[in-house]
Amino acid sequence: MLNGFKDFILRGNVISMAIGLAVGAAFTAVVTGFSTAFITPLIGLATGSVGDFSSAQFSVEGAIFPYGKFLAAAIAFLITAAVLYFGVVVPMAKVQNRFAKAEQVDIKAALRDCPRCYTEIPAIASRCAHCTSEIKPDPEALAVAGLPAQR
Repeated sequence: MLNGFKDFILRGNVISMAIGLAVGAAFTAVVTGFSTAFITPLIGLATGSVGDFSSAQFSVEGAIFPYGKFLAAAIAFLITAAVLYFGVVVPMAKVQNRFAKAEQVDIKAALRDCPRCYTEIPAIASRCAHCTSEIKPDPEALAVAGLPAQR
């Protein structure tokens, strides 16, 4: 029982996930600090607050609503999401597209009906397997399969 748990913990993807979570938490702390130190005061200056937008609040019948803290957290989230998307997701997608193998085309996947016996045959076929009549292969299917056009 403990061996199975040890195998689960020592798998590469679990350790990578743990490292990713730790780095993500540290990155979030940096972005939150940046948002609190620079972005929130700039928004406070632009909206007429005294430079600290995170302390903005309103009250209704004695209940205090600190909406500035929510807005500061939302801004930190948007900055984190934008940096992760443009700094990690987009470059990784470009790397994956660069090294992605071209998908092999199944030349028998495209089907059509035989004009003589109306059974399904591959689009690249030049003879029907059922009635043995000669037919012209579909030029588009030949091009997709990378085969030369037949006369």
